[in-house]
Amino acid sequence: MSKILIRGGKVVTMNEKQGILESADILIDGRRIASVTPTGEGPETRSDVPGDNLENDRHLHDVDMIIDARGKVVMPGFVQSHVHLCQTLFRGQADDLELMDWLKLRIWPLEGAHDEDSIYWSAMLGITELIKGGTTSIIDMETVHHTDRAFSAIDDSGIRATSGKVMMDYGDDVPQTLMESTEDSLRESEALMEKWHMHDGGRIRYAFTPRFVVSCTDQLLMRVRDMARASGVLVHTHASENKGEIELVMADRGMRNINCLKELGLLGPDLVLAHCIWLNDEEMELLRDSETKVVHCPSSNLKLASGVAKIPELLDMGVFVSLGADGAPCNNNLDAFWEMRLAALIHKPRLGPTAMPAAKVLEMATKGGAQAMGLEKEIGSIEPGKRADIIIMDLNPAHAAPTQNVDLASRIVYEASSADVETTIVDGRILMYQRQLTAIDEDEVVCEANKALERVLRRSGCAPSDEK
Repeated sequence: MSKILIRGGKVVTMNEKQGILESADILIDGRRIASVTPTGEGPETRSDVPGDNLENDRHLHDVDMIIDARGKVVMPGFVQSHVHLCQTLFRGQADDLELMDWLKLRIWPLEGAHDEDSIYWSAMLGITELIKGGTTSIIDMETVHHTDRAFSAIDDSGIRATSGKVMMDYGDDVPQTLMESTEDSLRESEALMEKWHMHDGGRIRYAFTPRFVVSCTDQLLMRVRDMARASGVLVHTHASENKGEIELVMADRGMRNINCLKELGLLGPDLVLAHCIWLNDEEMELLRDSETKVVHCPSSNLKLASGVAKIPELLDMGVFVSLGADGAPCNNNLDAFWEMRLAALIHKPRLGPTAMPAAKVLEMATKGGAQAMGLEKEIGSIEPGKRADIIIMDLNPAHAAPTQNVDLASRIVYEASSADVETTIVDGRILMYQRQLTAIDEDEVVCEANKALERVLRRSGCAPSDEK
């Protein structure tokens, strides 16, 4: 494993003890951060600043590589705790629809038409965008079939991910291409867990991912509960995203979503719930008391006209909340900066300008995501002993200037963009350096994704009539 020294950057540690360091050096040894020291103070920094010849500095400091971060911002990578890599291929294929129509008319038929290669390239396309935008870790939800190939893409790309196959064993509107038996769903999920959970030193982990109560039997959900807790893995699902969804659950189960999950014994610290928009007071208290994790997906919730979750109220109650972009067909990008900006803005008209401070949103996008993954001791901040999941940003361009006397968290949340990310490091491995991907051929990914989409559209029946 290599040793990398990041020299002289302005470091947003997200570590309460160190806060923001105006100029600091970060030594990465293998997969982990070995030290974080103000420039010139550490034993590994025998000169005040890196010289013009970084090759000489590399030998001087006994490291494999020195990254000159002077004038740049260094911070933990973003953690998006709800994405659908399998849906990246369908970007722009399901616009201007509400959730249930979006699923029934477009997304479910398209997902059901996936093949092994289309899943792989869909995942690679999403991961390419995520890495270029500074996201280093995700909680991913795949579709019913071919999930092994999505894990292969995760493995090949170097991103950190907790993922799982979608489980769907119930519902009149679920297409036959996605409907599965309870036993087959559980069997395949268990096999994937045995193969991929804790792969590559724990960079890749498994989660049970039943789609939502609407498409799962109580038997499946209870078996998932027991298997996940016996294996120590997360359960990741959707809940209370849309009023129509809640009405379906009420008609079928006689109770609201969160109450249903409570009755099935699923609420708890190992449950990650995407959206949670339409909650009543009792449900909010249940989430708090059970330490269930909530993922806020503001751009998806706006585009599907689902609503605006009561995130400030949930945070004030002590509920764990993180951020996620959801799938590309319901927001059209996987950009952590968009999600942060929207999360900070959309609550202000209702609750006032201080409802969601930039610093809190930045915490949700880093430490909050780490908590959702159950990895708060491993990622989410820059401090010795943690995994080296780090990004370097250039906030000197005109859209982020002037640079003086401006709160740095505000600059990142309100001004910065994914194009400002220069370097992305996961587990001590450089996945992008100076905007150049190192583990992914972007041109190949785009080419193969376009070809894969043509196949899926023809197979699904969703292609325009002149393309069928």
